[in-house]
Amino acid sequence: MKTKIVNYPNLVEAQNRQKSDTQFYHASVSHLKEMEEIGRGKKYYIHTFGCQANIRDEETMRGMLESVNYIKTNNPDEADVIIINTCAVRENAEDKVYGEIGNLKRLRKINKKLVLGICGCMVEQPEILEILQAKFPEVNLYFGTHEINQLLDLIYEVYINDIRLISIKSKQGEVIENEKVVRSNNYKAYVNIIYGCNKFCTYCIVPYTRGKERSRHFSDIMDEVRELKKQGYQEITFLGQNVNAYGKDLDEGHGFADVLEEAAKMGIPRIRFTTSHPWDFSSKMIEIIAKYENIMKCIHLPVQSGSSEVLRLMGRRYTREHYLALVKEMRDKIPGLSLSTDIIVGFPNETEEQFNETLTLVDEVKYESAFTFIYSPRRGTPAAKINDNVSYADKSRRFKELVKHLEVNIEADSKRYIGGTYKVLVDGTSKTDDNMLSGYTESNKLVHFKGDESLIGKIVNVKILESHTYSLIGELADE
Repeated sequence: MKTKIVNYPNLVEAQNRQKSDTQFYHASVSHLKEMEEIGRGKKYYIHTFGCQANIRDEETMRGMLESVNYIKTNNPDEADVIIINTCAVRENAEDKVYGEIGNLKRLRKINKKLVLGICGCMVEQPEILEILQAKFPEVNLYFGTHEINQLLDLIYEVYINDIRLISIKSKQGEVIENEKVVRSNNYKAYVNIIYGCNKFCTYCIVPYTRGKERSRHFSDIMDEVRELKKQGYQEITFLGQNVNAYGKDLDEGHGFADVLEEAAKMGIPRIRFTTSHPWDFSSKMIEIIAKYENIMKCIHLPVQSGSSEVLRLMGRRYTREHYLALVKEMRDKIPGLSLSTDIIVGFPNETEEQFNETLTLVDEVKYESAFTFIYSPRRGTPAAKINDNVSYADKSRRFKELVKHLEVNIEADSKRYIGGTYKVLVDGTSKTDDNMLSGYTESNKLVHFKGDESLIGKIVNVKILESHTYSLIGELADE
């Protein structure tokens, strides 16, 4: 099979951060009529790995495919287009992708016209792209996060010309508006407000794959929120690799606090956001969150480490003292605040003393939930070049010890819910028991309770009866 390379990723180019203005475009398709005919009667399958940004990317791809008559299927064996939407933040995510492609490559022998594509952050790393090409010759389409808006034209070229196509440009990025979208949920919606990242934490590949920070126009964001409110959505989550850096690259006079306040005034029942960086968390944001009841008092505030020295090596731009002062200000001004975080264990050459500083910070902050990781090097990042003297056995031991410290407070926090009644947005039936419904409180606690499926998508009152470490058991309360 002939390979056509339109663009190939380059991590050096991906570091570029020119001060030139971000370009704004409206979505368009060159071969729209042809794709409408090609897609008629055909099906697509998308498997997404990773964060909310990847889920949002899938919603865009679904919208584009369904706009030209493709129909979604949950069975890859009957699909005419298969897309694996990848994540590169953690090594285990990459391993899962390799396994998934290995399971699917057989389908190219059955359907010679099958478009088998891989997109997302993994393929924007040159070394990984080379591995994928060598290991999986059956894959005939590779495209990056910057090429999602070109998906239909890419599929058209692969389908018509029977080629392997690689289109992955390492660039600062632009903002594409008016893209077709099919939401994955009818009552909870993700709203991108800023793309990319300029922080370049030494362990993170995201600034290389997602490009520079580039904010959407304030009016475009509010138009989307207004439409979601009109459609009856109960919850929106504002998204960004660094969501509270919103507006810094624009000359519009709006920051993230303004986005929160304007959306809150529209009356969306629940407003959330992720992920926020401590460096960009302003006092004005704290005041707005405290002021409006429909802005959830549940904030994800990644710390990564409790050691100022490790934070410096990570390029996090704040110290332990700065982080703790921010947490104190938030707790003082936001009643009922619930905090979650990200923590990396075993950063290269982390000492036992530095790890213990993380434990003492965890004990002091008392997080309600946390995502914890053993450090894994990302090719092309500065941290990957550091010679590490910490054994994997020590990293694993520290990881287990960290989890124990976290669970002490998580369990204590869960127990305080017993006997209380809380508003729960019902997501659906429980993953482990079809007779139970599941949903989340305003503080993002998972609750299971018995109820009719007609409650899905609604906010109901639930009285908590039992506490488990990571979930609660309740019963419907009288309105």
